[in-house]
Amino acid sequence: MSGAILSGLYPIIDTGACGRAGVDPLRLAEAVGQSGVAVAQFRHKGPYTRDLLAQAEEIGRILRAAGVRYVINDRSDVARMVGADGVHLGQEDLPPARVRALVGPDVWIGFSTHNEAQLRAGDREPADYLALGPIFATGSKENPDPVVGLAELARLRSLTAKPLVAIGGITRDNVRQVLEAGADAVAVISDLLSGDLDARLKEWVRLTRR
Repeated sequence: MSGAILSGLYPIIDTGACGRAGVDPLRLAEAVGQSGVAVAQFRHKGPYTRDLLAQAEEIGRILRAAGVRYVINDRSDVARMVGADGVHLGQEDLPPARVRALVGPDVWIGFSTHNEAQLRAGDREPADYLALGPIFATGSKENPDPVVGLAELARLRSLTAKPLVAIGGITRDNVRQVLEAGADAVAVISDLLSGDLDARLKEWVRLTRR
């Protein structure tokens, strides 16, 4: 994996956020696939029922048909079952080294970090990219970690050569500042879901283009 691949917009198809906004995750996946992004994540907090697994498989089919690499949040077992290209792990999930042994060398592993100590530790893990956040206050996560801020993002950027994805409270108004502070890509959830999905995704791609 390279920073050139993980660049710009990293959309997250979050089932909870989609439910609150009244958006069908499959429809969002179609818009993501048509937007020209390189990678997207499916995020579901909760048990995977048979219907959820089928939805994850269908979203993967839509994205891969559009040439978008597909990442599953948290669940390496689900990632393997649906043939995803990657799995994104949080601090409370299995460690990346353990997951690497499960998924093999070709599946991307992303790893969320929230402060300097976690970023330094993440840099030593066999993760392909690291996420850092929340950069700003966010409503997309229950019990969020302390806000990192732009100055700390810029300072921490030098601590890893891995691609760095900024997440948390990123909007169209502040995204350029986040990229200028050193993020390779920005993960967005809620702000994808307002208005016309296709137009919003295209706007985000334009704003995050290098």
